[in-house]
Amino acid sequence: MIRSILFTIAFYASTVVMLVGLSWLLLMPRSWAMAALELHAHVTVWLLKVIVGTEMQVRGREKLPAGPALMASKHQSAWDTIALIPLFADPALVMKHELTRIPVYGWFCAKFQMIFVRREAGPKALRQMARDAKDRAEAGREVLIFPEGTRRAPGAPPDYKPGVLMLYDHLDLPCYPIALNSGLYWPRRSWMRYPGTIIVEVLDPIPPGLPRKEFLSRLRGAIEGACDRLLVEAAESPQPPPLPESARIRLAELDAVAKN
Repeated sequence: MIRSILFTIAFYASTVVMLVGLSWLLLMPRSWAMAALELHAHVTVWLLKVIVGTEMQVRGREKLPAGPALMASKHQSAWDTIALIPLFADPALVMKHELTRIPVYGWFCAKFQMIFVRREAGPKALRQMARDAKDRAEAGREVLIFPEGTRRAPGAPPDYKPGVLMLYDHLDLPCYPIALNSGLYWPRRSWMRYPGTIIVEVLDPIPPGLPRKEFLSRLRGAIEGACDRLLVEAAESPQPPPLPESARIRLAELDAVAKN
């Protein structure tokens, strides 16, 4: 608990200092601002390691593309929107438009030229998202989307939204599934942080041009299967994190399948 409190203080303090102290980057080239975003990610990962004892491990890094691609990641924690940034050359995240209303932070999001979605606009928002994503991909950037649209607790039943299908059709690029277990160590809706190893796993790319149903089946199968493996690995580790109810239920389901 003490380590979690100390980390929370250090995290928000460093974030505010960087937002305010580097606000002049809003007037500089976008690449300068993106470098600051990457620096913030490195600082956050370092603080989490030295204060809480939470490491980060990336598996399959060699599979990451050298150019534009569609990256589809599991989303369990706020950690994902921070720590994944340095994995890519120039990522453009799909984000909800409401975030642009936050002073300074929202201005930086616009400076980064992220991809914003007005969820209240319905299908029109998805079409605009696809156009913006196409523009970012043509500029050589990776497009990163969290297919479930919001954070899901580890082990919770998947809930994939149509946005990733829209991007897959519109971009005509390979899609790289990404699995992780961040929600076990940086839980959503909680200020507690736990020691251990957050694992990010880059999976084999899915080629463009597949029928929607086949693509979604392959995407879900890859991400959810890998997340299940990471959940089991964390639960069986020498120092397992506290498991939320959804994770315990999922582990019981996996155990029942294995016994049958």
